[in-house]
Amino acid sequence: MKLSKLLFPFLICFLTPLSHAADLKVSVQLWSVRDDLKSDFRGTISKLAEMGFQGVELAGEYGEFSNDPEGLAQFIESKGMVISGTHTGFDLLTDEKIENTLDYYRRAGVTAAIISWDERAFSEDTVWQTIADLNRLQPIVESHGIKFGYHNHAQEFGTYKDTTLWEHIGRSTKESLVMQLDAGWAQFASKDPAKLVETHAGRTLSTHYKAAANEADLGKLPLIGQDSLDWPALIEANRTVGGTEWVVLEQEEYPNGLTPLEAVLASKQALDRYLAEREN
Repeated sequence: MKLSKLLFPFLICFLTPLSHAADLKVSVQLWSVRDDLKSDFRGTISKLAEMGFQGVELAGEYGEFSNDPEGLAQFIESKGMVISGTHTGFDLLTDEKIENTLDYYRRAGVTAAIISWDERAFSEDTVWQTIADLNRLQPIVESHGIKFGYHNHAQEFGTYKDTTLWEHIGRSTKESLVMQLDAGWAQFASKDPAKLVETHAGRTLSTHYKAAANEADLGKLPLIGQDSLDWPALIEANRTVGGTEWVVLEQEEYPNGLTPLEAVLASKQALDRYLAEREN
C-alpha cells in the first residue's frame, strides 16, 4: 500500500482548517471526486467535510438523492456544509427538461446554476449561439430564485475580433450573469486570472481555484501551492472587486499517484495557508 494512502486518514484527523479571508467561503467542485462519489456518496461527502470545506458545488452526481433534493440538502447540511451552486448544461435546460431541472435545484436550495461547457463558445462563428441561449434562459432560471452563469475553459480565450471569446460573452450578456472564472484554465491559456476578475468586476460570484500547468510551467505540479499561479493576487482581486462569495476548489489532475481525495486535500491545505496569510 502506498505511503500516501496510509497517511491520508491521519492527515484528515490532524487537519484543523485555518481561518479564511472573512468574505470568501471555500467550496469544492464535486467533479474533482466524481468516481469516489459513484462508489460511496455519503462517505466521500463526509471526507470533504472533514477537510474543512464550507460548501460543495454539484456536478450531476447525487448518489441516493437523485430523486430527493431536500434529502440531498439536509445530508450536506448535516455535515456542516451547504450547496454553494451547481454546474449544469444546456442539455438539461431544454424545453422538455428545464422545469424538472430547475425544480430539483430549487428544492435542493441551489442558489446559482452555471453552464459548465459549451463547444459553441470555442469559435467566433458559433459563440453567438451560446450568447443567445444564455440571454434567453437567464430570466427563466432567475424566476426560480437561482442565479445563472457561464464557466470558461481555455478555448474561450481564443481571439474574437479585437478581444477574446470570453470577453465577448461578458460584453454581450447582462451584468447579472455570473462570469465564473476558472483560474486554472485561464493560467493554461497564458492569461492573468486576477486581471480577468478585475475585467468583470462584480460578476465573479464564484471562482474556480484550480492549478493547471501549461508548457511554460516545467517542473510544476497541478496542485495549489506547487504551481505557478499568483494565488495571493487572485485572492485580493476576488476580495476587493470580484463580488466573489465562493472560492470553489477544483482538482482535475492527480499527480504523483495521489488519489483524487489526496490531491484535493493537498490543494486545500495550501489554499488555507494563502487565505490565512491574506488575513494577517
